[in-house]
Amino acid sequence: MKRVILMLVVGVFVAAGGSLFAQKIKSGSFAALQGQTVVNLEYDYSNMAVGKFKKEADYVAKRTADMNKKEAGSGDTWAQAWVNDRSARFHPMFEKNFNGNADKCGLTGKEAASDAKYTLIIRTIFTEPGFNVGVTRQNAYINMLVDLVETADPGKVLGSIEYKNVQSVNMMGYDFDTGGRIQSCYDRAGDKIANTICKAISK
Repeated sequence: MKRVILMLVVGVFVAAGGSLFAQKIKSGSFAALQGQTVVNLEYDYSNMAVGKFKKEADYVAKRTADMNKKEAGSGDTWAQAWVNDRSARFHPMFEKNFNGNADKCGLTGKEAASDAKYTLIIRTIFTEPGFNVGVTRQNAYINMLVDLVETADPGKVLGSIEYKNVQSVNMMGYDFDTGGRIQSCYDRAGDKIANTICKAISK
């Protein structure tokens, strides 16, 4: 009976949008960060799919056109915010939560820390923006690939971890803003990545 209940609970999670977070070390290790105090943070969206669109550009073009049809200029405003939110909201939130957890292993992450020996390339490879229309909603979530490289030789990947289904927080049902939902994903991602790295370099 307990097993049946557990299966039903798992089924509800999956049906609700795949809320089961997963991570996998794809290659190498993060041992090189042991003893380091600062790691450079770099963000990459160059190969990101969005929702049902394989290319981000196609998603942005469609959403912009649809919004402009309803209200002239609103789509253009949204498209600008879509990009601006990265530096204004996502990156600061990621860094804040990364550092809040990485301090336990003596590490600090900073964007544009070009003097750091190593760089973490935070590649967002998929974004589900989610939605909230009052009567129904869906969490946002992101899939990421985090690569550790030498800052002076970024072509050589020392370690790589894949993260899937890093979901937004429900926010008590008040997550109407797309940027806010996605920001929440980077909030959680910062925590998770710092914890993974600290475990790896503490062994």
